[in-house]
Amino acid sequence: MIALQDVLAAIGVVLNGIPMMIFAMSFGFMTVPTAIGYLIAAAGMLAYGAITPVSIQAGTIALVGTMGKSLPERLSMALFSGLVMALVGAIGLIHTIMGLAGARVVFAMQAGVGIILARVAFDMIKANKFVGIVSMASALLVFVPTQNLIYTVVVSVIVSSGASFFKNKAPANTDTEKYKFKLYKPIVNYNVIRGALALVCLTIGSNIAFGNITAGMAGVQPNINHLTLYSGLANLAALFGGAPVEAIISATGAAPNPLVSGVLMMLIMAVILITGILPKIARFVPMQSIAGFLFVIGAFATIPGNAFNAFNGAARPEFLAAGMTLLVTALSDPFIGLVAGVLVSFLVPIFGI
Repeated sequence: MIALQDVLAAIGVVLNGIPMMIFAMSFGFMTVPTAIGYLIAAAGMLAYGAITPVSIQAGTIALVGTMGKSLPERLSMALFSGLVMALVGAIGLIHTIMGLAGARVVFAMQAGVGIILARVAFDMIKANKFVGIVSMASALLVFVPTQNLIYTVVVSVIVSSGASFFKNKAPANTDTEKYKFKLYKPIVNYNVIRGALALVCLTIGSNIAFGNITAGMAGVQPNINHLTLYSGLANLAALFGGAPVEAIISATGAAPNPLVSGVLMMLIMAVILITGILPKIARFVPMQSIAGFLFVIGAFATIPGNAFNAFNGAARPEFLAAGMTLLVTALSDPFIGLVAGVLVSFLVPIFGI
């Protein structure tokens, strides 16, 4: 039986997912095929009795959007990373990979991604100073006293979009998505391979961290391999132009019926995407309206906790490996950052640094 709290929790997460999809649309990802990813994940949750839903992550979109030079490259990155993660989940390798890399290196990689998010936010502000500054100011004014990410994204996007409309007396975007069912042929090149590997590294960390946090809200032990499998399969939606969806920290985990609430959230998102409502809303939402929320996610929700876990109480070799991972990730991408950190963790004891 569905409780009112189940519905409210689902709606709350949907309110967070809508601006994330608008952010994804700014890089060319399309709404209707993204619904396929939500439906695949919903089926996976039901099949495994899992309680961690998937949705669009700011970090994932920022990473793929900036690393991919074109829509075909971005879609190929999402598809290949999804296939790799589905295989990892099916074989049950997620914790093995985590063990090889080391928890501190993975946490440092996540902190590095937080820096990437903050950097993308500032790039947005440079592109449209008025909207970006309004978004940043309103996000900070809401987040600092409330510490609530859902309130932060809703208020900052609405306020900055409204300010843009009243300033320009016109919608921010003139084009609306006109989706036609189409199969996008994957492409393979150096940039796609690098981006897919970067996304795999980011997803491994996210699945472990977010899967445990959401399951912890419900007081259950998550099966990260199951989560990795169905979230990876959800990215098959990229074949048709869909945005990548990943595990999230979801308020549905704290609902009376977390499985029901999580599935309900994804079904609501799928309906919103299929009906074509979102492209019409997106006409009034400038891309830079998400700048404040991206900065808050990066600077407040991602960097501090992950950096603390990476460096707190670390011995010198671990400290150096985590530091290298964070720095290289921030300057390049999660895959290269992870490789750099693992190399340092092996070389430091050998050379006695």
